[in-house]
Amino acid sequence: MALSLGGVHSHLSPFEDRQSQRSAFRRREAMADLHPAATPHLPIFVTAPDQTDVLMVVMAIILIGSILAAGVFFFWLHSLPERMVHNKAQFDVVAVLALLSLFTHIHAFWVAALLLALVKIPDLSFPSFSKPLDSIAGSLETMAAGQAPPGDRRPAQVPNSKKVGRNDTPKRA
Repeated sequence: MALSLGGVHSHLSPFEDRQSQRSAFRRREAMADLHPAATPHLPIFVTAPDQTDVLMVVMAIILIGSILAAGVFFFWLHSLPERMVHNKAQFDVVAVLALLSLFTHIHAFWVAALLLALVKIPDLSFPSFSKPLDSIAGSLETMAAGQAPPGDRRPAQVPNSKKVGRNDTPKRA
C-alpha cells in the first residue's frame, strides 16, 4: 500500500509508519539531551541511555573466547612432553616433571621433561636382553635353511645357474 503524505510516497504500512515516527521521536528526544558542543551525528558505538551497549557485549564475548582459547593452547602445549615419550617408565618421570612445572611455575621442569621425552631411553627390563639373542637365532635358522633372510636386499642366488657375461647373449630359438 502506498500512502501519499504531502507529495512524498511512503511504501510503509500504517503500523511501520507509526514505528518509524516513534523511533524518530526518540532520536529527537535523545538529541535534545545532548550537550550543545556535541556533534549531531554520533558514531554507531555510542549508545543512548538505557540501551544495550552492543560493542561491549561483542567485545566481552571475544575476550572470554580468547581467554578460553589461550588456556586450551597452554594446556595442549604443556602436555606436549607427555605425548612424545617412548616407554612407560619414561612417561612416569616426564609426567611428574610436567606436573611440577605446572604447579610450581618453575619452567625448567617442563624443559627437562621435554628434553627427556625427546631422548629415547632403551628399555632395560629383563625380556629386552633376549631380543638380540632371538634375532641372532632367527638369522642362523634362516641361513641354515638356505633362504635369504627377511629384509635382505641382495638377490637370492639360484644354484647351478650359468652366469651371463657382458659379451654373452642368450640365443633365441
